[in-house]
Amino acid sequence: PPILAEAPMKVLVADKFSEDGIATMRTARHTVVDDPSLSGEDLKTALKQESPAVLVVRSTEVTSEMMDANPSLELIVRAGAGYDTIDVAAASRRGIFVANCPGKNAVAVAELAFGLILAIDRRIADNVAEARAGHWNKGGFSKAAGLKGRTLGLIGLGNIGTEMIRRAEAFGMDVIAWSRSLTDERAAELGVERAVSPIEVARAADVVSIHVASTPDTKRMVDEAFLSSMRPGSVLINTSRGSIVDEAALTEALESNDLWVGLDVFEGEPAAKEGAFSHPLAGHPRVYLTHHIGASTEQATAAIGDEAVRIVSVYASTGVVANCVNIASQTAATHMLTVRHLDKVGVLASVLDEMRKSNWNVQEMENLVFNGGVAACARIRFAGDMHAATIERIDENPDVIAVSVISLTEPNETNHG
Repeated sequence: PPILAEAPMKVLVADKFSEDGIATMRTARHTVVDDPSLSGEDLKTALKQESPAVLVVRSTEVTSEMMDANPSLELIVRAGAGYDTIDVAAASRRGIFVANCPGKNAVAVAELAFGLILAIDRRIADNVAEARAGHWNKGGFSKAAGLKGRTLGLIGLGNIGTEMIRRAEAFGMDVIAWSRSLTDERAAELGVERAVSPIEVARAADVVSIHVASTPDTKRMVDEAFLSSMRPGSVLINTSRGSIVDEAALTEALESNDLWVGLDVFEGEPAAKEGAFSHPLAGHPRVYLTHHIGASTEQATAAIGDEAVRIVSVYASTGVVANCVNIASQTAATHMLTVRHLDKVGVLASVLDEMRKSNWNVQEMENLVFNGGVAACARIRFAGDMHAATIERIDENPDVIAVSVISLTEPNETNHG
């Protein structure tokens, strides 16, 4: 395919981002404003003052009010997999595309999750803290269970969950997993036991690791019933999103079920990159809490940066948004109109004018030009009541070669001009 030139745009990068990625965008003649410290009111002010077409963020929250500050905003790129920090509904109402970079940080998150598992089993952080405090306690720290032969339970089997399986195999662990999409065939292929519910995973596993997206369905998924089903003294790891765990229930389970917990994400996580911090679970002796650093490796940053730059590049050269998360998978279209026509100025304008007169609302449209530039074919999906007279008027245009319309709701309904 031909290499298309990128239309220069202004890009605001409001988070830590790959330096190579920024250099690549600047080489493509985009104006890049790079300020990883921006968040909250500062980001809102920057959006208003800089008026970028593209905003790139990682963990920074993007609100409806921030979008209002910049009517020129066209695309928000989440340099990571999840996008719950972006008000996607508000973006959709304003016609702003939202895209993400799925799978690019999977290895990094899996590495941290296993790091927490190992750190808890061997109490590495406590070892270091006591040694630094000048206290020798070899007897107290020599009671690790070890990982070989133990069972890892996975809630969610996307890119990160799959990476967890590979690491569990290397440590000689058995794996039981639950995912809405997991089939018996896929479980056999991955070499894991398929659970029929999250509760079954909680009952069977020595270590449970959470790897599901933050959605209304997964909010507080790890609740009192789940936590009470876990084995006494077992381990819970959450590197996904804080909203998935009911922290009040977790606080109780820490005492009633002697759980050990590794959290890279939690409720009330600070929005700022650095500053004072407190959390009810941070000082608990059986909680290892890290600073939401799951995706924060140089390798992941580079991979995510490359993908984010690709999204910007494709959008700038074609108008297509790769990995777009807020385009409707199914529209209200009731019919598809196909118009084969001469590639001349005003032909499609006349077609759309006739559609407007018939109150046909366009949902999707594409126009493909044939080799030689003489003819083209337009496909237009629209919502509205079918009127044969409209088709006849479109067909009367001397620059229209042929026109047809099919119903998307009634399979046998077809009209030709």
